[in-house]
Amino acid sequence: MLHLFHLEYILTKLLNAASEVSDINMTVGHPMQVESGGELIPVFFQPEIRALTAYQTEALALSLLRGDRHLINTLMDTGSCDLAFNLENKARFRVNIFTQQGRYSIVMRKLENYIRSIEDLGLPNTFLNMAKEKNGIILVTGATGTGKTTTLAAILDEINSSQAVHVVTLEDPVEFIHTPKMSTFNQRELGTDFRNFSEGLRSALRQAPKVILVGEMRDRETVEMALSAAETGHLVFSTLHTVDAGTTVNRIIGLFDHDEEKLIRVRLADTLRWVVSQRLLPKIGGGRVAALEVMGSTLLIKDIITNGEQPDKTFYGAIESMRPLGFQTFDQHILDLFSSKQINEDTAKTFSSKKNVMNRGIDNLKALAGEAVYELDSLTLEPPEEEEIPVLPPAGHPAGQPGAPAPAPGQAQGQGQAQAPQGGYSQQQYQQSGANRG
Repeated sequence: MLHLFHLEYILTKLLNAASEVSDINMTVGHPMQVESGGELIPVFFQPEIRALTAYQTEALALSLLRGDRHLINTLMDTGSCDLAFNLENKARFRVNIFTQQGRYSIVMRKLENYIRSIEDLGLPNTFLNMAKEKNGIILVTGATGTGKTTTLAAILDEINSSQAVHVVTLEDPVEFIHTPKMSTFNQRELGTDFRNFSEGLRSALRQAPKVILVGEMRDRETVEMALSAAETGHLVFSTLHTVDAGTTVNRIIGLFDHDEEKLIRVRLADTLRWVVSQRLLPKIGGGRVAALEVMGSTLLIKDIITNGEQPDKTFYGAIESMRPLGFQTFDQHILDLFSSKQINEDTAKTFSSKKNVMNRGIDNLKALAGEAVYELDSLTLEPPEEEEIPVLPPAGHPAGQPGAPAPAPGQAQGQGQAQAPQGGYSQQQYQQSGANRG
């Protein structure tokens, strides 16, 4: 176990090793690494450490755990644990310590020192409407590291700035500290303040909140409690690891038994207000930009949730057709990013949901800009084939009579073999008849 001074020295050096460090990675057999712009960069110390040993990563892990019995027991029982670590006056981290092949690995996600607003993040005005909702469920989905927590923090900060309400958060771990503005925040951490999300959500209903943040909907019981909270007039925010809005709805329904499906569909249709899905795309010139899919609640969306998708009624088609209401598919937003020169063509195609839609959209944008849509520089036209003109026999010649065969191509009169007489006999028949006459 390292002294806190040494741990802070190591983390400070890692943070200063590159610009815009987002993650720190410590894995046995590799040097210490930082992630910047989506790529891992090795960082070397003096004396040089080319590859971390199992002892070194275990010492680092124990230093981060700081003797917390609950975290140590969780790590021993489940093979991983989450915690928050504060590097004083420099950075906060969300830390995950886990075992792999009997050895410890550490991944530390750097958190912002301050909460960025909806305007700072460049989010659409639709997110301001989300902060004004009075009840229901709002979900932010996406893969790990796509900025779900940052987006939720911005929405809660908008509530904090505009409404005098009680907000209870259930997090694993607490990442952003909300300082009091108009709202009152009680931020609870998994393992320290409650045992699991469903239990924490059940107790939160007795704490008179107007807004509840559930760090993640991990199981059926948590979803059941969130639906109940939304139905009783609470506004519930949470996250899921799903790729888009349609998959999010299907994932929630899939947590329940088949005989419960119809009831859950009705309850979800009544309580679901917004689904935001996120992907981080590499920007031209470095850095990353968020692509968003946004789906709200309309009569058509409720009908699809209640009765399931049909060939003529899909979540994608419904979102695509309702852009005036603030909805947008990933493909529509990615095309906007491509049009504004924030991402290149390859990135747009790689991260699109429907390749044919993206290809058609890019071609249309190129055509409007006067750019070549197809590369035709290497194509050439073949020259026309020369037609052979037959030589016509002179007037009065037997070959010129009706029914006589035409001379062979390129064969002039009087050349080659004898001509067949009129009447249409073949050359062989003509020669045979002459032999008989002889």
